[in-house]
Amino acid sequence: MKVACAATLIVAFAPCAQASECRLALLLAMDVSSSVDVAEDQLQRGGIVAALTAPEVQAAFFASDHPVALGIYEWSGRYNQEILLDWTMIDNPSALLFAAETVANSKRSHNDFPTAMGYALGYGAEMLNRAPACLYKTIDIAGDGQNNEGFRPAAAYREFAFRDVTVNGLVVNAADFEAETGLIAFYQREVLHGPGAFLEIAQGFEDYERAMRRKLERELTPHVIGQSERSEDAG
Repeated sequence: MKVACAATLIVAFAPCAQASECRLALLLAMDVSSSVDVAEDQLQRGGIVAALTAPEVQAAFFASDHPVALGIYEWSGRYNQEILLDWTMIDNPSALLFAAETVANSKRSHNDFPTAMGYALGYGAEMLNRAPACLYKTIDIAGDGQNNEGFRPAAAYREFAFRDVTVNGLVVNAADFEAETGLIAFYQREVLHGPGAFLEIAQGFEDYERAMRRKLERELTPHVIGQSERSEDAG
């Protein structure tokens, strides 16, 4: 994973204006459960780095005078969540480059635990509780398998503070195991949550970068944020 070209790309965009109001707290949740092998993990980390430094995503970050607060964490089993990037205000190009470099230099925290998505969502809700004050809150949860340990997403939505939170999904449609064949329907039925929630699909981990780039651009575009109705993608 290389971000050497990121600085060249980022300088093409002007920093945010002086307005300090945060428009979006965006939390990316990356799957590191046992179904994700070493090569696939490298592809998703590299995909996040490439997406964050893509010109269209940079433009979306700085499309408004109001900045975005960004956080990123890994998730797998019930008690296996780790922060990769704690809350960082993306209010200038250097901050975005820092976020990309932090992911590029990160090391996988776990590799042999199941898929506890309810716990992952609960962890994200608690992380949002200490996010900077922003107009909107979004968790973006990516994964290649259905929940197979602990409580399900519906329980997380009941028990944690999700009233004003949108949960979008990124499905890695690899279908290597039986539990993955219904993954898109599972996300549509149980994971997507809140105003304007939508699903992006990567056709395997090789497609992770494209899907992440497309999803980030859509999430960060100012007119999408705060959309009052659920997207047709939400099922």
